[in-house]
Amino acid sequence: MGITSIITVNFNQPAVTVELLKSIRQHIDSEQVEVVVVDNGCREDHSDLFIDAYPGVIYVSSVKNLGFAGGNNLGVKHATGDYLLFLNNDTEVTSGLITNLTSVLETNPNAGMVSPLILYYDQPDIIQYAGFTKMNYLTCRNRNIAHLDVDSGQFDKITTETGYCHGAAMMCRKADVQSIGMMAENYFLYYEELDWCEQFIRAGKSIYFTGTAKIYHKESISVGKESVIKTYFMTRNRLLFIRRNTGVINTMIFCIYYLSVACPRQVLKYIFNQRKDLVKWVFKGIIWNISHDKNSLDLGFKL
Repeated sequence: MGITSIITVNFNQPAVTVELLKSIRQHIDSEQVEVVVVDNGCREDHSDLFIDAYPGVIYVSSVKNLGFAGGNNLGVKHATGDYLLFLNNDTEVTSGLITNLTSVLETNPNAGMVSPLILYYDQPDIIQYAGFTKMNYLTCRNRNIAHLDVDSGQFDKITTETGYCHGAAMMCRKADVQSIGMMAENYFLYYEELDWCEQFIRAGKSIYFTGTAKIYHKESISVGKESVIKTYFMTRNRLLFIRRNTGVINTMIFCIYYLSVACPRQVLKYIFNQRKDLVKWVFKGIIWNISHDKNSLDLGFKL
């Protein structure tokens, strides 16, 4: 088993990132890993803080906010491990995580990426992720398997192919990234890990879930508070994902559904919930796709 580079991105949450680093230090043998922290859009240098939490950490600073994909891609450029494990900074790890994830890649040559069982940190017996179903490209919807189910050990011995990995925790071989490419940075937020899985699948690789490894995610079960940035990028990127990963005919059919059903329903929801301020961002997300090439790096949004 080779060395694993753990890559995490910090965006103005140094205390949260420190807790992750302490968790890695506690549960994972330092001889198995190198740890890369990307300080994304940092307002100050947190290197001393992170080094104190995890001596030997590779600290990478970016003054510009590169988004989820860009921050992780920057981390890849500084990683030297045979395997890359991308972890959200608001996660905490468990013993055996590295061994069990790398085992999936080592014993399944067709495996391109793998994610562990993800449980909610505040409710550690509740499942956030145990795999995804495949995408319905006509609606750009899929299902999160076992989401909010009680963890009774039902996935402890299960390793299986799945639709997509979860961006909070996913591992791949560095060699595969070098041949397939890194995450598309024009998403900025949302859908980028799904798009990356599609890249791996087109290259002949399979996506795996394993319940033999697990992490705890500090995301709240009730997450989903609407905001301008979330509304814009969720609207924009759902259509962008279809444009990038399906053909012209499917894209046309999806657009009919999206423009006549999904988006109007979202607009009505915002009006009903007295969030009229978000309505224009639905239209802005649509207009971006009309006015921009699918590979454009112009986000259409001032951060």
